[in-house]
Amino acid sequence: MPAHDFDLFVIGGGSGGVRAARVAAGYGARVALAEEYRIGGTCVIRGCIPKKLLVYASRFPDEFEDAVGFGWTPGKAKFDWQRLIARKDAEIDRLNAAYTRTLENAGVTIVRSRAEIEHPHRIRLTGEDRVVTAETILIAAGAVPHIDPDLAGAEHVITSNEMFHLEKQPRKLVISGGGFVAVEFASIMRGLGTEVTMICRGEILRGFDNEMRKALHRALEARGIEIVCNDTIARVEKVRGGVVGHSRGGRTLAADRILHAIGRRPHTTGLGLENAGVKCDANGAVIVDRFSRTNVRNIYAIGDVTNRLQLTPVAIREGHAFADTVFGGKRTAVDHENVPRAVFGTPELGTVGLTEEQAKERYAAVDVYRSVFRPLKSTLSGRDEKMLMKLLVDADTDRVLGCHILGLDAAEMVQLVAIAMRLKAKKADFDATMALHPSAAEELVTMRTPSERWRRGKSTAAPPPPETPVEGVGV
Repeated sequence: MPAHDFDLFVIGGGSGGVRAARVAAGYGARVALAEEYRIGGTCVIRGCIPKKLLVYASRFPDEFEDAVGFGWTPGKAKFDWQRLIARKDAEIDRLNAAYTRTLENAGVTIVRSRAEIEHPHRIRLTGEDRVVTAETILIAAGAVPHIDPDLAGAEHVITSNEMFHLEKQPRKLVISGGGFVAVEFASIMRGLGTEVTMICRGEILRGFDNEMRKALHRALEARGIEIVCNDTIARVEKVRGGVVGHSRGGRTLAADRILHAIGRRPHTTGLGLENAGVKCDANGAVIVDRFSRTNVRNIYAIGDVTNRLQLTPVAIREGHAFADTVFGGKRTAVDHENVPRAVFGTPELGTVGLTEEQAKERYAAVDVYRSVFRPLKSTLSGRDEKMLMKLLVDADTDRVLGCHILGLDAAEMVQLVAIAMRLKAKKADFDATMALHPSAAEELVTMRTPSERWRRGKSTAAPPPPETPVEGVGV
């Protein structure tokens, strides 16, 4: 008779936990997974997927406007927020059911309850008031929106969780924060016609390439988004018809809603980690080694709860690697370098590898290749927005260190560049690649002259090459 009820017990039904459970079950393990909300986790239920659906919706006004320059005479468009949310909900329900079927078909036991660790091998299911045991426990509980504990009137703000379920579209929205979530919702809601103000402690997208985030900042303002930097909301009060945020800098920001988007924290509170002696850092993230193992021999953790890289594909890869290592006999560590990222604002920002600041700090000789141009589509539409592409190259080895793209389909292009960078591609490989004409992406293989040369932190910049007027027309 087995010593425990399960070989593996997974806490959390997000993308990482689902992948780990499914793969482990495929290796013959007896697996259970506990999820107290809905199978699919943040990404599927109230994160990446519903957000991207709203992004698509927010970009149609541009399409209607651009169509005029191509000979179309569009009719009067009318947007229905409730219809969009209903359609989004239907798709999320479908995905939730698909994820559930995937687990069931793999033979995973699904437990719809909160799970708390009582002992390194014992888990209490609070919703069912029973205890189960497992040889191995995997913590995949994800992260939750962080609320500033010093914010007076915090009960009057909403987070990204609630944004996806608002019954009524805000006429005016204030967003506190300047990261992924803040920029993306600012773009979404502005595109749908809401008046948007962002307020952030420093500048937007801290940690991204400085030139790219500043260019995005300007583009967001050009689209009518007010951005207040170096200030924060200290107090929120409920008033008739809405809310008012009072900033530390003395600003009064009235709105229908205030979205608090200052980051996400690992969802470790109340999991009972202390009962098993699992160590966490000062931010509550579970501390793990390169194989996702905690300080407790049989307990592992993956995804946002470890705060290594809070990205869904990273959690999925970590979950798969965990299952391969523990149940598949294939010791596998995840490489967290050169992970592509995208900010689905409008315009879109895609990035992989080092920022210019990081490259200059780590390498003695860095060449910066840059292309600024007007997308071909804009020549007839009359849209003023330009694209910006940037490659960072180690001048000593010719290896491409970073790629950054701001503009239409940036995420799609950066995903493919990430393959080349993982293969340690050199600038000469980009140069030797035939361009696909006419496309924006061809600029990545036609940039020949560095815009700047940095040697031991000092610029030896020559006059930059002339700006390419239109994609694919540079000579």
